[in-house]
Amino acid sequence: MAEMSLEEIKNGKVDLEKIPVDEVFKQLKCTRKGLTSGESEKRLQIFGPNKLEEKHENKFLKFLGFMWNPLSWVMESAAIMAIVLANGGGKPPDWQDFIGIVVLLIINSTISFIEENTAGNAAAALMANLAPQAKVLRDGKWQEVEAAVLVPGDVISIKLGDIVPADARLLEGDPLKIDQAALTGESLPVTRSPGDEVFSGSTCKQGEIDAVVIATGIHTFFGKAAHLVDSTNNVGHFQQVLTSIGNFCIISIGVGVVIEVVVMYAFQHREYRAGIDNLLVLLIGGIPIAMPTVLSVTMAIGSHRLSEQGAITKRMTAIEEMAGMDILCSDKTGTLTLNKLTVDKSLIEVFPERMDADHLILLAARASRVENQDAIDASIVNMLKDPKEARAGITEVHFLPFNPVEKRTAITYYDNNGDWHRASKGAPEQIIELCDLKGEVSKTAHKIIANFADRGLRSLAVAYQTIPDKNKDSAGSPWEFVGLLPLFDPPRHDSAETIRRALELGVSVKMITGDQLAIGIETGRRLGMGTNMYPSSALLTDNDESSMTIDELIEKADGFAGVFPEHKYEIVRRLQDRLHIVGMTGDGVNDAPALKKADIGIAVADATDAARSASDIVLTEPGLSVIVSAVLTSRAIFQRMKNYTIYAVSITIRIVFGFLLVALIWKFDFSPFMVLIIAILNDGTIMTISKDRVKPSPVPDSWKLNEIFATGIVLGAYMAIVTVLFFWLAEDTDFFSVSFNATFGVKSIRGNHEELTAALYLQVSIISQALIFVTRTRGWSISYSERPGILLVVAFFIAQLLATIIAVYAKWDFAGISGIGWGWAGVIWLFTVVTYIPLDVLKFLIRLVLTGHAWENHPDNQVRNAKKKPKKRKRGSNSETSLIMESRFNFFLFCRRVSRRRRATGRTSAKLNGRKRKESSPGLRKWKRSPPPPPRPICTGTATRCRRFLPAKDGGRFKMEGKQTKGDFGLLPCGNKRRKQG
Repeated sequence: MAEMSLEEIKNGKVDLEKIPVDEVFKQLKCTRKGLTSGESEKRLQIFGPNKLEEKHENKFLKFLGFMWNPLSWVMESAAIMAIVLANGGGKPPDWQDFIGIVVLLIINSTISFIEENTAGNAAAALMANLAPQAKVLRDGKWQEVEAAVLVPGDVISIKLGDIVPADARLLEGDPLKIDQAALTGESLPVTRSPGDEVFSGSTCKQGEIDAVVIATGIHTFFGKAAHLVDSTNNVGHFQQVLTSIGNFCIISIGVGVVIEVVVMYAFQHREYRAGIDNLLVLLIGGIPIAMPTVLSVTMAIGSHRLSEQGAITKRMTAIEEMAGMDILCSDKTGTLTLNKLTVDKSLIEVFPERMDADHLILLAARASRVENQDAIDASIVNMLKDPKEARAGITEVHFLPFNPVEKRTAITYYDNNGDWHRASKGAPEQIIELCDLKGEVSKTAHKIIANFADRGLRSLAVAYQTIPDKNKDSAGSPWEFVGLLPLFDPPRHDSAETIRRALELGVSVKMITGDQLAIGIETGRRLGMGTNMYPSSALLTDNDESSMTIDELIEKADGFAGVFPEHKYEIVRRLQDRLHIVGMTGDGVNDAPALKKADIGIAVADATDAARSASDIVLTEPGLSVIVSAVLTSRAIFQRMKNYTIYAVSITIRIVFGFLLVALIWKFDFSPFMVLIIAILNDGTIMTISKDRVKPSPVPDSWKLNEIFATGIVLGAYMAIVTVLFFWLAEDTDFFSVSFNATFGVKSIRGNHEELTAALYLQVSIISQALIFVTRTRGWSISYSERPGILLVVAFFIAQLLATIIAVYAKWDFAGISGIGWGWAGVIWLFTVVTYIPLDVLKFLIRLVLTGHAWENHPDNQVRNAKKKPKKRKRGSNSETSLIMESRFNFFLFCRRVSRRRRATGRTSAKLNGRKRKESSPGLRKWKRSPPPPPRPICTGTATRCRRFLPAKDGGRFKMEGKQTKGDFGLLPCGNKRRKQG
């Protein structure tokens, strides 16, 4: 191979991972003696530091960015109009409106800035995960240096406990045990021999060796994952919806402004300053400037509640996206499983008849280290009731540690009687050869091993011999094959229940793992999440044998195995392209790209810094059970936000067209300052909706913009008509003074501009705030079952008490308002109550037209009813061990019933002289009729699977048969009726 320049090596022109180690030194122009300090400095300039650069944002520019959006532009335009254009007719600039608008903008931007600033940069945590120090051979001697100064060509030392500081090729020495779980998702430490590659960020679990660095920084396996994370920049669903709603409001205001300008100036020839004031009314009152602030506060409070449940929210908008999540992609190792090897005791195969499973485990534990254990030794010893049993009653003479040649461990010991023994455990093929198994026994062992492999279980064989010579160097008696232990990474205790609850909430769960396909299928079977899984190769090209495209395959699969970071990223991307809201859970560096790309990235407890930083939500409790609570909480938060958006759209329509009609029909000039007061009081009250009482949806929720806009237009138009009606009654008729003079002592205010302003202000203020009680619920707003939170009620009455006091007593010449007294205030409250009632009816009619139902049979009712149902213990469990135990227990009950019947046939009762006489004979103890049929097979099937335990022919042992069924209804193979899911 021709030599490449260092620049070409940096650009990946040569694959240093595959070529021989001697060729690596040749290409990197270095030797086994390492680099000199001068050469390392030159290479540092070429390859850059061995770290990931952190992005820095200007905080001030970020703060100003929150004032740069369509909603803010409208308010900023209104502020400019207030001091620049509103300067005529002998009046000064409208400074009070200008100050009020600026204050609202600053408050909104400040809250949004503080909340958004809590999200960290993913690349920063990925950088922190690099080893800070490294032992390197420089200038012919070993020295400790910062990992950041390592360059390709450096010779480094790796020993037990070290985090590998860069991608490297191992030199001469003994093999290493490397833990790559955080990088690849592999459960067990892998053995790396001289010449093999080790990745940056992995951990040395056993051994010591030198290595030559071949890649640093962004060019490492670790760095490429960081690059994927850092290059991902999604525009959230929340921002898109916020933009859509804002654009709708802006267009509505724009239509109103155009109509008002044309009519006022072209046809009515109104005064310039009066026209500007009317335009300010539409701009200030119509634009929902506080919408980002209200929604930010709602999500911030929701984020606090989630943190109390064990889910820390780094990006607030992830709450809204979690409410709509319909697919959850979960990593297996450390997320669905414990990332800790365990022996499945129910599947242990013992060969000698004189031994049982406990004896087999004890022999395996004796052949394990009790200190400095690897993962396999720990899993075996932990199966004992007390780890001390591994050496109890024996004296260790010699221990043979595991090595890649013999692939087994062995212990020589003698017991209290002075008898010598030897036990060994290791790779099945090695133990079978050691025991010289032949014939049927060998076939049986290989068949069991193959069955374990098909189910994704690792096999560990155990052998035993006696040593008559009582000498550790003695060959001993022939080895006896004791049995086989199945090893697996067990699911977390709450994973199966979490998946079941997620399915009930309409969230499909897919397993995305770097482990083998068989292991993924076995884990999926144990968790009840399905076994329709594919290898990562299925993601490369469309399957010619199947009519499904890759996108369809990904959508319908239960999971994928053998995947790398790029695959996980691609799976999430393709699901998003098919309009799914995708969540991704994980704990390792290999999960970081997909976590960042997903709509909701969820880092589980004990995740790496890389995974936590790339995620949107970080779990502080182990397992996934907190996710279900987080989903329900997110849906409740989402419901509050959706309620507010309907309210905001309604108010925009109501303000724009209500004041537009009043201004054009009666040429009435309402004060912009009073509209600003309405906005401030309304927004203060609406803030409390963040703690309102709501019911979460039982299915993934989403922004139904058509429903939001339709509801807002109808309710807003109705309130605008009510305002016009009120103004007509107050200005053109004596209806109020005639009808309520005796009761409230009201007088006519016809022609009194200042008092009409006060009356109109109070009517608009009350009905506008009262609207939130209509939009916050799907039922009757006055229903007790749909009652609002106490905080919202108190805030409403305080705000409206202030509004009423202003309308009753205020005498503000600059705002053109004069108090109307308590009589008129009472009449306006009564008028508002009467006109409030039809709002609920309109809400039901809108929903009936759009969805076909008004409020009955709504999913909310299903949630409420579901909460009242007592928890019923499912017959069986997703755990195979539990299934076996339950099946054996039921079989035991059957045998006990048979035994009782047999005893009953051996005795008869006869009443003799007032007492019972027992008669028995051996002949009566025999069956005189056929035995009763066996009990019905146990069914623990879900919507798609049925698992049964049937008696086998091998002495009452049980085997499991799984059958796949289709559809949502019908009978399961056991005859039970299928339950409708979700």
